[in-house]
Amino acid sequence: MTTPLTWLYAPGDRPDIVAKALEAGADVVVVDLEDAVAPERKEYARAATAEFLTAPQPLPVHVRVNALGSPMAAADLKALAHLPGVAALRLPKVASPEQIRRVARSTAHPLYALLESALGVEHAYAIARSHPALHGIALGETDLAADLGVRTDAGLDWSRSRVVVAARAAALPPPPQSVHPDTRDLAGLVATCAHGRALGFLGRAAIHPRQLPVIERAYLPTEEELARAEAVVKAAAVHQGAQALPDGGFVDAAVVAAAQRTLALAARRG
Repeated sequence: MTTPLTWLYAPGDRPDIVAKALEAGADVVVVDLEDAVAPERKEYARAATAEFLTAPQPLPVHVRVNALGSPMAAADLKALAHLPGVAALRLPKVASPEQIRRVARSTAHPLYALLESALGVEHAYAIARSHPALHGIALGETDLAADLGVRTDAGLDWSRSRVVVAARAAALPPPPQSVHPDTRDLAGLVATCAHGRALGFLGRAAIHPRQLPVIERAYLPTEEELARAEAVVKAAAVHQGAQALPDGGFVDAAVVAAAQRTLALAARRG
């Protein structure tokens, strides 16, 4: 599969919405058993999701279970442990590496950790390298903002950078951004995607299909970036070692590696 850029959430108690999400153009669909489901609908959501995912799906489907340590999470993990339609499990409110290791002992599915508290962010690197079953980490920014008491979006930037660094230090993929909660504010989505990309995120979670093309455009290389990457790779193929391009730009191994990543991402355009 190509590098995921879009992760579309769908409520687990609405199988009809999940079915539509699978056709919306996202790279990954995330069936949510946690925040998107009212307490009285939790058991139905679990049963409906398990039934839906008894068969393989046309694209990766992740399931976000309920908060670890709760009886609901234990029931979720048991119901989903061996279903062929589940590509991965997303674990909310992770605060310690032991939580990941405990879940990994009960399932063969790849795991993704959502860090949604000050403690989770503080332990980001330990969580990121906790177990081979962990394939990625990301922030849950709404809960984190409440925990930190921050009043502006900029108040989350240190935590964002911390998670990006932790993921890369643990050899995990760059994290996707947390959702933009206003589904009609596409201008705000564009602006915050640009900010997230500058911080080192790759792709973003979405809660409505209209957000998907905006996120993909924001994270695909621009024509200028693509031309620059092609020039760097071409120059590196002709001359080994550090060198200067005709426009004065400097090329070394790190610059070449970044250019190759840009070309790989641009290949999504087909």
